[in-house]
Amino acid sequence: MLAGAIAVFTCLACTHNNITGRSQLSLVSETDVEDMAKTEYTKFLSTSKVVSSNANKDAEMVTRVGTRIAAAITQYYKEKGLTNELEGYKWEFNLVDSKEVNAWCMPGGKVVVYTGILPVTQNEAALAVVLGHEITHAVAGHGRERMSQGIVQQLGGVALSVALANKSAETQNIFNSAYGVGTNVGLLLPFSRKQELEADHYGLIFAAMAGYNPQEAVPFWQRMAKLGGEKPPVFLSDHPSDEDRIQKIQALMPEALSYYKPIVK
Repeated sequence: MLAGAIAVFTCLACTHNNITGRSQLSLVSETDVEDMAKTEYTKFLSTSKVVSSNANKDAEMVTRVGTRIAAAITQYYKEKGLTNELEGYKWEFNLVDSKEVNAWCMPGGKVVVYTGILPVTQNEAALAVVLGHEITHAVAGHGRERMSQGIVQQLGGVALSVALANKSAETQNIFNSAYGVGTNVGLLLPFSRKQELEADHYGLIFAAMAGYNPQEAVPFWQRMAKLGGEKPPVFLSDHPSDEDRIQKIQALMPEALSYYKPIVK
């Protein structure tokens, strides 16, 4: 009976994404996750080795590329008549000294890039592809979607208002794992293949609109594939395989290139 009630509730809690056109589970409002993001982002930065953009060229590059991506996204949403969907975004870009090959974006435009990914990006255009991808996860509501899934799975029927109001450790862990924050927050809630491909798709467009060559995405993901590590068979993995991802990116490239106008230096 309870399982059936939860199933009905989650169906009623789905919303339509105006950019991707897909229906998404949304038990948490954008305002709620943006409020949590402010707190968790500040907490994360206070316990991390943040690299100052005033004295480091890599940190300055992260801020520069991120600012251009943010401007492109703002323009894209404006052209679609969806400016109000970015209303709560106050962009922040920080480089954190860590060997982890990663980057992430919280709701409201709170972005972190780890120094460990820079040897793989190698250039600004590839970094733009990464930032476009990660920020798409945020603006497309992917983190909010998997946080909603996490609440259903882990809190099992606990009233959402209670879970958010109490800001319990469980709720905070679900938030952090939904957005990929830190490495010691339990099992990361995986992005689905559909979410990953949406992030690739719109990330390429945003990078191209920002003036970066989206074709750098292919060699970047090839370099990521060479990092190795044990990977499950594609049918057991929520992420697309390296080969499948690269093929789909190549198929998306003509559309992305139609948005590309190189930066005039």
